[in-house]
Amino acid sequence: MSVIRDWTADKAAAFGERSLGFEHALHERPMFDDAGLIAVLDRYPRDKLGVFTMGDDPVDWESWRRGAAGDLGGEALLEAAKAGRIWLNLRAANRYLPEYAALCDEIFADKERHVRGLHTFKRDLGLLISSASAQVFYHLDVALVSLWQVRGQKRVWVYPVGEPYIGDEQLERIVLRETAEQFAFDPAWDAAAEVFDLTPGKMATWRQNAPHRIENGPMLNVSLSIEYLTPAAVMRANVIYANGVLRRKAGMRPKVQDGFGPAAMAKVGLARAWKAAGLQKTFERKLPTSFTLDATRPGVLLPA
Repeated sequence: MSVIRDWTADKAAAFGERSLGFEHALHERPMFDDAGLIAVLDRYPRDKLGVFTMGDDPVDWESWRRGAAGDLGGEALLEAAKAGRIWLNLRAANRYLPEYAALCDEIFADKERHVRGLHTFKRDLGLLISSASAQVFYHLDVALVSLWQVRGQKRVWVYPVGEPYIGDEQLERIVLRETAEQFAFDPAWDAAAEVFDLTPGKMATWRQNAPHRIENGPMLNVSLSIEYLTPAAVMRANVIYANGVLRRKAGMRPKVQDGFGPAAMAKVGLARAWKAAGLQKTFERKLPTSFTLDATRPGVLLPA
């Protein structure tokens, strides 16, 4: 049985090329009830668990802060998410938990069965458990992304890939890892956004590098964030990388070539050579741990 319930020929043809909404059945599975989430939180490697909080203003992306879960067990972590304003990020759950590895394989087998010629790799299935009204600020991903809603509701704004929403130089800085994936946002841009209201059983996916932001509804949210690459996505990332090198080292003003033409292939060669030579200094935004979770008062944050 298909994980996605509403495949059509048009959706299959447009998959990965534009923003799409789908229906799925994952919210009906018991692995996402409270008992299932508690078990996952107890078993997921504690040193990999991302714990974050943030402000209310969608422009104030620098209010995104990292915390620590300490020795809280799965039940206490889930209660903290229900009571507070935190975002628990279990990245690459498919690497650490067999049932999530099996789910990841099931999802991608479904996609590849319906989308002609689709070949995916570097698959990252993350579990997101987040509080009422929590948000993720305006940002973009280098990889392709899909967001699956399992519990609660959230609104997702997806913006065009181009000026003023994301300029060539800003995109190059992100791909070159000179800067973080979050960057300045103008609320006026919402007028050009595609909006997805995700409820249990809804999924959204969008073009590679499309900026987006997310706001939770007034309840606990449980979602799956899936990142992956395809040969075309790797090609695009390498072209952007090479463009950044050409802009910095040769004073050029290059553009992104889609597809596998001669210019794109030449840029892939340049990107690979530059990476192999270790010539690009990269930036990694390492947020300090600024808070811990109170073990006795769910949702309360204590200074680290």
